[in-house]
Amino acid sequence: MANIPDVPLPTLDRLGASIASDLDTKKVAKDWFESFAKAATAGDASTVAAMLLPEAFWRDMLALTWDMRTFSGTQKILPFLKDRLALSKLHDFSMRDEHTGLQQPFPDLAWINLVFDFSTDVGKALGITRLVPTANGEWKAHVVFTNLEGLTNFPEKLGPLRNSKPNHGKWEAQRKRDVDFTDSSPGAIIIGGGQSGLVLAARLKVLDIPTLIVERNPRVGDNWRNRYEALCLHDPVWYDHMPYLPFPPTWPVYTPSQKLASWLELYAEALELNVWTSSTTTEVTQDQSTNKWHVTIKRGDGTERKFVVNHLIFATGLGSGVPNTPKYPGMEKFKGKILHSSEHRKAIDHAGKKVVVVGACTSAHDIAVDYYEHGVDVTMFQRGSTYVMSTSNGWEVIMGGIYSEGAPPVDFADRLSASFPHHMAVGVNQRQTAYIAQLDKDLLDSLHKVGFRTNLGIKDTGFGLLAWSKAGGYYLDTGGSSLIADGKIKLKSDSIIESFDENTIKFENGTSLSADVVVFATGLGDLREQIRRVCGDDVASQCKTLWGMNDEGEINGAWRDVGVPGLWYMMGNLALCRFHSSHVALQIKAMDEGIFGTRYSAPN
Repeated sequence: MANIPDVPLPTLDRLGASIASDLDTKKVAKDWFESFAKAATAGDASTVAAMLLPEAFWRDMLALTWDMRTFSGTQKILPFLKDRLALSKLHDFSMRDEHTGLQQPFPDLAWINLVFDFSTDVGKALGITRLVPTANGEWKAHVVFTNLEGLTNFPEKLGPLRNSKPNHGKWEAQRKRDVDFTDSSPGAIIIGGGQSGLVLAARLKVLDIPTLIVERNPRVGDNWRNRYEALCLHDPVWYDHMPYLPFPPTWPVYTPSQKLASWLELYAEALELNVWTSSTTTEVTQDQSTNKWHVTIKRGDGTERKFVVNHLIFATGLGSGVPNTPKYPGMEKFKGKILHSSEHRKAIDHAGKKVVVVGACTSAHDIAVDYYEHGVDVTMFQRGSTYVMSTSNGWEVIMGGIYSEGAPPVDFADRLSASFPHHMAVGVNQRQTAYIAQLDKDLLDSLHKVGFRTNLGIKDTGFGLLAWSKAGGYYLDTGGSSLIADGKIKLKSDSIIESFDENTIKFENGTSLSADVVVFATGLGDLREQIRRVCGDDVASQCKTLWGMNDEGEINGAWRDVGVPGLWYMMGNLALCRFHSSHVALQIKAMDEGIFGTRYSAPN
């Protein structure tokens, strides 16, 4: 795991500053912004850097770097600005007065939040800055976030730019020709028709990039429909909206997987996305002289089509598709059934059996709850400690006012969230996690009493760094914890597995568990294995690490250069897909139109 530095928050005590009771927030923000805009327009890197705290952060998403970078400290920010500020030709700065204001998330922490728009040499961009007071009364930026929002000469075809022509009786036939690419060829092929593939296809469509989604399942949404029946999102609806077509106001706070599956199918139909279901790629090669991809697709009816495209995008999820199942001596002797969680469907399939679920994070809890609710004798085996947070307490602390009822529009909320670089946010997350743990004290104590081991996450930051680092290690409680605390879901956590025999799991401390069914909720393998299976060893070996944080606190590989020209990996939960699908689409469009600049990438 990459190094996560200990970064102190800019507290008033640490800054030697205070907030005057008669502070004119608008004037402070306006004065700082006017000086910043003048220096940035002039390409004056030294003046811009002098307006930041020495320990400031600058996070950029495509606007200045054509990459996703976080620079911490002016000793790193200044060289970046010298290299990219003048080159990016920033201009047309304007401050959004309605979003300017003093915020005080904690008694000892205060900043002025300001939001601004600006333009680069090729696009429209948005910035968010948080100013903090210093001992001499001057206000300086602790965080600057810059994000490319669109391409000036290639706007999304939305609203007034939508198709305005009437269509009398021709739509259905033309739609079929479009889906089949009868009269054209795609510019991009997306492998995978889950939320990642669908939202990216939607983004590319409004940028006039013809896109084909290749989905192996018979129906859009089957990637959710075919998972275990008890699956339900643990993120609230306000966090999960999809671009261009948000969930209706009647939608439940937590979405059942079957309901989400139907919504994805509706989404593809309503947005007229081109999806070939029951289809697979049978051959994928890259022309080294042109970097174009030659893709052969076998459709459900047995026919094959070959396309040559500029972009090949994997949207196959946060796992390799290969179960990460531990191996123990004697497993081959076990007479019961051994499953991975990805193979589990219905608890009722194992009625009357003794089931052991290996694992103690989200999938393990969901599956164990499902077994209990269907009257199946189930024991959870916990291998290591788990971060547990109740959604009833935690979401209000973490998302209240950002992703909640009556909060700002979700697209703006995404920018606010991204304006907290992961390393900078450690201190905030630690405070939130400690507070949530206080609220959850009775729940956590009840778990500890039965031997369930908990932790507070990496560096006591809760589930955030766990998600960014390994996409697991936590459980956002929606009811499973109380079932464990009450003994309704049995628990084994006092030793590690030594071996299996015909009907028993044996542990190193001499104890054992009888079992008819063992479900390993132990994650999936390396994401690059998906690429290897489709594109071969040569392409996969060139790919960078996918997921996990790099030394700047940015996610490895996803949503940008993966190491092979024209190859992309689109992934994440609904919120990450909503936000970062825009970044992928803008990069692809800029490349196709010949306006993509040079990447200013982090050193390996």
